[in-house]
Order: sequence, then C-alpha cells, then structure tokens
Amino acid sequence: MKLLGRPNEKQAEFFRSTARFTAYGGSRGGGKSWALRRKLILLCMRYPGIHCLIIRRTLSELRQNHVLPLLREIGRAVPYASGERVFRFKNGSRIDLGYLSCERDTLRYQGQEYDIIAIDEATQLTESQFSALKGCLRGVGNFPRRMYLTCNPGGVGHAWVKRLFIDRKFREGERPEDYRFIRASVWDNKILTENDPGYVEMLKSLPDKLRSAWLDGSWELFEGQFFPEFSREKHVIAPIQLLTRNRFAAFDYGFDRFALLLFAMDGDTLYVTREYCASGLTLSEAGEALERICGEQYGLRYAVASPDLWNRRQDTGFSGVEILSRFKIPPLVRADNRRIPGWRALREKLDGKLKIFSHCDELIRSMESLLCDKTVAEDASGEPHEVTHTPEALRYAVMSRPEAAFSVTVTHSTDAQMFL
Repeated sequence: MKLLGRPNEKQAEFFRSTARFTAYGGSRGGGKSWALRRKLILLCMRYPGIHCLIIRRTLSELRQNHVLPLLREIGRAVPYASGERVFRFKNGSRIDLGYLSCERDTLRYQGQEYDIIAIDEATQLTESQFSALKGCLRGVGNFPRRMYLTCNPGGVGHAWVKRLFIDRKFREGERPEDYRFIRASVWDNKILTENDPGYVEMLKSLPDKLRSAWLDGSWELFEGQFFPEFSREKHVIAPIQLLTRNRFAAFDYGFDRFALLLFAMDGDTLYVTREYCASGLTLSEAGEALERICGEQYGLRYAVASPDLWNRRQDTGFSGVEILSRFKIPPLVRADNRRIPGWRALREKLDGKLKIFSHCDELIRSMESLLCDKTVAEDASGEPHEVTHTPEALRYAVMSRPEAAFSVTVTHSTDAQMFL
C-alpha cells in the first residue's frame, strides 16, 4: 500500500514520540488530524494484529474528519465495515472509529481493550471520559500501549489538557515522563498556507479571545471562559506575611470533591492564603480535615458552608452541620449561595481586590478554566465539574461580606510559612 503525503517537521516529531500520552496541539490548521490518522495507519502496518481506536466527540464529526478521509487514503487497500465502523488490515490489524457525545457513551467501551487510542479534539471531552478511555488501554499482545491526542485551546476539556500537558501539574499516580506535548502552529502547514492564504487572514480577523486560541495557540485566553479578566499576573502573588487574626474559611463539600479555602482581609482586598482539596471524603473525614486545618489554634472567625449542609441526611438522620459540629472547627455560617449575584460580587473583587497565594494551584487553574453556562446568562457552567468546586467556595466567601468586619495589616516577609 502506497501512502501519499509527507509530514512537516512537527508532524514528524509527533510520529517519533513514544510517550505513553502524546498531545499535539495549539493553533488551528496545523495538520493535526491528518497526522493522527497517518500515525495509526503506520502502526497498523508495522505491528500485525494491533488494535487501534479513533475517538471524536460526535458521530457526524467522526464521519467528516476521519471516516471519509480514511476511505480516500486507504479505502482501496483496507476494507471498511460501515456497520461496525472498522477498517480491517490484511495483517490482522484494525482501526475502530467511535464517538463520545455524552458521559453515558463511555459505557460502550467498558471491558474493551485497545493498544492505541487516538482522541481527536481532546479538549471537547471531559476528564472523566478521558479517564474511562485510559482504562481501555491494555492488552496481552507485545504491542506499544499509547494514547495520542490532538487539541486546541478551549472547550469542556481545556482544564485537564492544560493541567497535564501545558502546566504539567501532576497528581498522585501520574508520571511526568508519560506525558509529552508537541506544539502545533498553522505556519507548520505549508500546504494550507500556500494554497489557502485566506485561512490565516480569517484567523487574524477573529475576536481577540478566539484569535489568541485559534491562531496563536494560547492556553490562557479562550472563547467561553467565564472569568476572562482573571490573570496570574494580576491576581496571583507569592505568599506574604499577614499580621492579623481576622481570618476565615469557606468550603464546598461533596463526596466527589471537598474544596476548602482560607482567607484574610486587608481593607476591601481579599487574600486567599491556603487551599485544601480532596476527593472521596465522608462528612466525618471532612470534619477531621477542617479541625486539622482550621482548628481553634488558628483563630478563624467563621467558616462559610453551602446551605444544603443544614438539611437532614437520609442515611444518618443528622444534618451535615450536626456531623461537623462534633469537631473543633470555627462557627459555621450558612452561605448566601445565589449564583448570579455571587458571581457579580466576585467579578467586583477581580478588579484589583482579590489576591491568591501562588501555592493555591487548584483554585488558580479552576478560575482560568471555568466556562460560561450555555443557557443561563451570567452563570458559570457545571461542566467540567472538576473545575467548579474552588470557585464555588470563593463565591461563598465573597458573599459572606467579610470586608464589613475585617481590617488586616500586611507586611512582607521572606519567611511567611507560619502565617499560611
């Protein structure tokens, strides 16, 4: 079988990558989808019997971006079973084609095994969908086991792709050597820029945020970002010493994620001094964490919590507040959890009145990645869910109006640990 086309320099770098997870992304028009298909074809030709999967978000995108191009590229030599959406090579290798338009679509892949999984436009998938596919990366043959991703900034998966491949902020169990990012640019694709110069001019004419993401490949600003005014340069600072007893906490509790933030005030400026985030905690375990981090020795005035903790729980008959009151924690205050007024108040703080200590990684990433709700004006989206918890806690804190009671004196120090 003769394959037409030669890779550009970045595509060739993508072909050579042997990392377990390789992401090829940046601006639009860099030839990423072609490289993804060609990589899988080459793997199928080299390793007889290898099992590959290509994923897109929707069936129509899958057909337009991969089924039809693959038919043109290899259709004469490799039979395609349209009912199964499978290309079967004579040497026993195969390329399956699938889609994940919603969370329940992952059920189709439970128990499936693939040697190679390719996700096109990975930022259109949630982190839970990505995790479900990672669970399918296994098998018994002597084949490489890898995932290849293409991506552009923006979308529901922006946060997890940026965390893993751009910021390289790894969690327990994630090995840095497994992840590699190859930056794509429209200027890499000489065929496109020479044959369709109008495409680049179109990208240049886009609104600022879209142009930044689609032409420049910037991961800092993107269309649909809920807090475009948030920036690390303006809102994130190195820890400083805060000589005050006027401190408080706010938290968002859920079994999937417990997000706790600690605060101090200087006039009308709110400082986020510490965060603690954990998953899978019962209320009692969350209470233990609160006592450890916010105990009496820290002198916190109060802790703001979501109103649902005042409701009785069917499993115990006790409210969440009753369970937490068994621990030595600050007085609990019922949060004003009105969403739109809360987000408006938080935007006011972003006008020079909010400072976040630089070690509050999850809050910083979440503020950058929170998306606009597609149907409710001025509200934040509930997806991706993993980036909603710390902004919720921050909103509770702002709505508790701490500036009415607090006044903080700030002095700089190189040794601020005892005050954090």
